[in-house]
Amino acid sequence: MEWNSKDQTFDRDLYAFRTFYECGIISSGVIITRSEQLNPVFSKLRIKQKYGASTTWMGKLVSRINARRHGGCPIMAVGITPKAIEDWEV
Repeated sequence: MEWNSKDQTFDRDLYAFRTFYECGIISSGVIITRSEQLNPVFSKLRIKQKYGASTTWMGKLVSRINARRHGGCPIMAVGITPKAIEDWEV
């Protein structure tokens, strides 16, 4: 799970998944992060300034997956949305 780390953390994780997959240690990788849809929630809570453009979120992950940094390792990528917050009105 990557939450508000520097986006280069995705590179580390995807390259690790690739290596472990190629060595036969894992059969797939899973990354859970935030979706861009959480930005309005963060704005309303007045914490959006903590979540800058270079932190981990789904948009930064997808571009790395599209660049195939994970090699052939299957990746399940989950972007958390406001629907996951029980007491938040969408």
